Amino acid sequence: MSGFPSFEVIPAVDVQDGEVVQLVGGERGTGKRYGDPVEAAERWIEAGAETLHLVDLDGAFEGERVNAGAIEAVVEAVGGDDEGEDGVGLQLGGGIRGAEGARDLLDLGLDRVILGTAAVETPEIVAEIDETHPGSVVVSLDAKDGEVVVSGWTEGTGLDPAEAAARYEELGAGAILFTNVDVEGQLEGIDREAVASVVDAVDIPVIASGGVASVDDVVALKEGGAAAVVVGTALYEGEFTLREAQDAADGA
Repeated sequence: MSGFPSFEVIPAVDVQDGEVVQLVGGERGTGKRYGDPVEAAERWIEAGAETLHLVDLDGAFEGERVNAGAIEAVVEAVGGDDEGEDGVGLQLGGGIRGAEGARDLLDLGLDRVILGTAAVETPEIVAEIDETHPGSVVVSLDAKDGEVVVSGWTEGTGLDPAEAAARYEELGAGAILFTNVDVEGQLEGIDREAVASVVDAVDIPVIASGGVASVDDVVALKEGGAAAVVVGTALYEGEFTLREAQDAADGA
């Protein structure tokens, strides 16, 4: 269980135009704003987060990193330092398209880079990064209507999520981030079967994301074999606290 010795509830810090935003169903322009990314990151760490999930939303849509400054401010504020002082675990996705750029980010202080479109278009990039930074690549498989979608959830690929997950495990992915875009940001609950099919296809950790509306959803994902869950809207809207979710998962 690379990077996840026990089940983790991971708060999402999704950044658009330099601010924290949560989209609904992956649709650009549907976001509700939640302020400064560094403040949000510090708030979640204070609440007990061991890992933060950072996303450059503009980068996901544009195909290049747009909010680099805001993301780097978060890494500087809450990541580890040069003297070996450990910070919170950080994983970043959105607009990372090349192995060199991914390595630069890992050297900057990130623990994991999340590749979606790049991994689908150039699968060998996963093995390239894994050579120098073993276990640090999380391949993001975003599913809409049972099909992997890319380019900010706008283009279908024809790939089955479970089959794709197994393929990336062979290429050296350290984990799979599985997001069900159909239920993303809607607080309507998770699709347990979709997550379970990906978990069953691989031996590496699967991080689930999308649709978590209650502590019961968190527990169900743990029971379904997920190594961690990313939660955004439900935490920002106060549906439950990070501690409540983690305690429920720990007790399950």
